Amino acid sequence: MNEIETKALEIARLLQDGKGKDVCVLDISELNSWTDYFIIATVNSSSHQQGLYKDVKEYIKDHALEIHTVHRKTSDGDDWNLIDLGPIVVHLMSEAARNFYDLEKLWFAGRKIDFKTA
Repeated sequence: MNEIETKALEIARLLQDGKGKDVCVLDISELNSWTDYFIIATVNSSSHQQGLYKDVKEYIKDHALEIHTVHRKTSDGDDWNLIDLGPIVVHLMSEAARNFYDLEKLWFAGRKIDFKTA
């Protein structure tokens, strides 16, 4: 396991501990040239999303990572926040957005990593 994968799994565990639902880690490094891992988590509310974002930001600061950019899919930012760390992209999504965009299906060729046992 490389250092970036280790950090991706740690972020996934952080989201799981923060009550993110259905946390998923996809290794998509063989499918594109712009990132290696997607971490996807469903949030319950905008305050839950903000809390998880804060936790991820703290992890980033403590582990020498840097945020390249943060995107919000909707104008109010409640449906989908994307945190681009370069080799890792974190998606914090409402249940409706996650069902609509279905990133796991879109990136089905990626390798799903069981972060709970890794």
